[in-house]
Amino acid sequence: MKRLILTAVLIAAPTLVAAQSVPSPATYVVKAGASDQYEIQSSNLVMATTKNAELKQFATMMVSDHNKSTADVKAAATQSGLTPKPPMLDPMGRKNIAALKASKGPARDALYIKQQKTAHQQALALHQGFATSGSAPALKQVASTIAPTVQHHIEMLESM
Repeated sequence: MKRLILTAVLIAAPTLVAAQSVPSPATYVVKAGASDQYEIQSSNLVMATTKNAELKQFATMMVSDHNKSTADVKAAATQSGLTPKPPMLDPMGRKNIAALKASKGPARDALYIKQQKTAHQQALALHQGFATSGSAPALKQVASTIAPTVQHHIEMLESM
């Protein structure tokens, strides 16, 4: 009996995990907005203080690209019949911003790069997952256009 139950759980587990990993359209919009807000706020902070020209250029691009993705997601959400609220930081974003504010100089720059790598991996998984399996066509389309941009950011971060 135990073996039968274990087999049933193992067979069902991939389906359950897949179903849980793709958020609803509304949740996707909130998560994408929180991700963009972290990118924008952290990049503005570093842009204002870094002495590293390459990092300043990267942070400037982050603000531009993530403002664009916020606008694109908002437009697709509206097209999908959702009324998106203004994006807000999630708890991890607030924690990361606080840590950046507490650091100074080269230590802040290094922490920013480390945080960016993690944040972009999470954002890539969010956008790729929704582009593949999301349930709102307009949001799936926008997720599929955002994912390559996020991948490009990851490639840039790897060279820093």
